[in-house]
Order: sequence, then C-alpha cells, then structure tokens
Amino acid sequence: MLEPFSLLFFGDGGWGLTLLAGALVTIALALSCLPLGLPLGLLVAVAARSKKRLPRALSTLFATVFRGLPELLTLLIVYYGCQIGLQKLLAHWGYDTEVTINAFAAAVIAFGLVFAAFSSQVWLAAFKTVGKGQYEAASVLGLSRWQAFRKVILPQLVRVSLPGLSNNWLTLLKDTSLVSTISLVDLMRQTNLAVSATKEPMLFYFAACLLYLFFSAISGRLFSLAERHFSYGQRSARS
Repeated sequence: MLEPFSLLFFGDGGWGLTLLAGALVTIALALSCLPLGLPLGLLVAVAARSKKRLPRALSTLFATVFRGLPELLTLLIVYYGCQIGLQKLLAHWGYDTEVTINAFAAAVIAFGLVFAAFSSQVWLAAFKTVGKGQYEAASVLGLSRWQAFRKVILPQLVRVSLPGLSNNWLTLLKDTSLVSTISLVDLMRQTNLAVSATKEPMLFYFAACLLYLFFSAISGRLFSLAERHFSYGQRSARS
C-alpha cells in the first residue's frame, strides 16, 4: 500500500532529493526578486507622489503596464526579448553571435518588475497614513529630508505595508511556477518531470501542493513576527 510513496523517498529510485532541489530553486528565485521589487516599488510610489508631471506619468505607466500584463507574458517578453534585443544590438556593432540569457536572471527581472508594480500600490496606500505633521516634526528636529524619510517615515511605512506586502509575496511565490515554461528547473518543473517518468500525477502534484503550502505557512509566520516587531513601539506608546 505504501509502495507509491516510496517514489518520494530520498534514496535510490526516489524523487525526494529532486523535488527538494526544485523547491530550493523556487525559494531562491522568490527571495532574489525582493531586492529588486521592494525598493523599486517604493521608488515608483515616491514618483507617483511627486509634484512634477514626468515622474508621475512614468510611475503610472510602469504600474499600469506591469500590473496589467499577465505574469507569464512578462516573463516571456523579458526572456526572449532581451536575447533578441542584445543579439540585434551586437549585430549592429558587427558581432554576429548568438546570445543566451540566463533563465534564472530573466525570471528575477520579470517577477521583480511585477512585484514592484504591485508593491508600489501598497506603498502608496501606506503613504496616506503618514500625516504631514511627521515631516514638519522631523524638520523642527533638524533632520534632513533623507534622514527624516529613513528614520521617521520609512519605519511607519513598513509597519503599515506589511500585510499588503505579505499578499504580494505569496502571489510572487506562486507565480514562480511559471518559470518551468523557460526550462528553469524549479519545483513545478521537477514535479512535471517526475510525473512524466513515473506516471503518478496525483502523488507528485499532491507533494508539490504540500511544499507550496508549507512555504506559505512559513512565510505567514515570518510576516506575523515582522508585524509584531514593527508594531512594538506603537503598542508601548499606547500602553
């Protein structure tokens, strides 16, 4: 009765290590998108609040494009578009060579841009909770504009934004399954390979389901701890 589950073992004939390797690629990819998506999303939100028309227009265009396009289409455009664009650019300079873009790097760029577009809306909503008096108080204390933003405004933005960013992170984690279309060997790709080799679709898809749920549960716990950390000062002030 337990014979089918032996395919999930880590020994000979089992796919356990293979699925684990794919799961690590999934997590590594999602985490690699954060250094691009989080600060870029914040920058887009800051541009959207600018008094100048050009930054506001560029911010609106960026958010509209990358929130409106399907994630798969964005991934394919970045992956194939960068290769074709670089190849044509090199050909223009006299270098007739084939250009191949690393699939992992292309996925980081594509999903990082999508994450930035969605997180920018979360940052924008957070900005609305910070009153103008915060900036004025920081100015009275002699803080420069950058110091005021880094020491006074940003911690408040992070605290308010965490629930929304948590939802964006979970969406990003699920969207990483799309990278199997560009042959990046992530959890979903390894699962499909295992299904093709063993003809046991329900076993491996259920195992993948459990892994994704496990990552989501761990993420939820970490975000809860982060919210508690950033809310500590506010709770102390109330008490």
